Amino acid sequence: MFFLLRLTFWLGLVLVLLPREQTPESEKLPQVGASDAVSAASAAVSDFSQFCKRQPAACEVGEHAASVIGHRAQEGARKVYRLIIEKRSSDETGSIDGGDADVALGTAPRDTLSPADLQVEWHPPGEDSAAN
Repeated sequence: MFFLLRLTFWLGLVLVLLPREQTPESEKLPQVGASDAVSAASAAVSDFSQFCKRQPAACEVGEHAASVIGHRAQEGARKVYRLIIEKRSSDETGSIDGGDADVALGTAPRDTLSPADLQVEWHPPGEDSAAN
């Protein structure tokens, strides 16, 4: 539950701090200083910490809702993981025509060199020093 809250907070912070274009509409927005924003955020956090004391029923429902959302997110992640694993295993067994797709994706099989490919080409001694 808290993971989702932290993720939302940090994602929102990143989105707020992204550089933006100067437009006439943005100049009309109220200008807020950093100290004002910090004091407002600390006041909101202190008020939020007291919210459950004032409204225990709302906190309980919110906790259950966050638990359900977290559970659904875990199930969704499991489904995506299974789809990826099934796709990868079907590609490796060749049940789906992958052909050049493996090479394009960088998943070509390893150790495909023949013994002749592994043989070192012989150079007469002194040929390396003459090339330099």
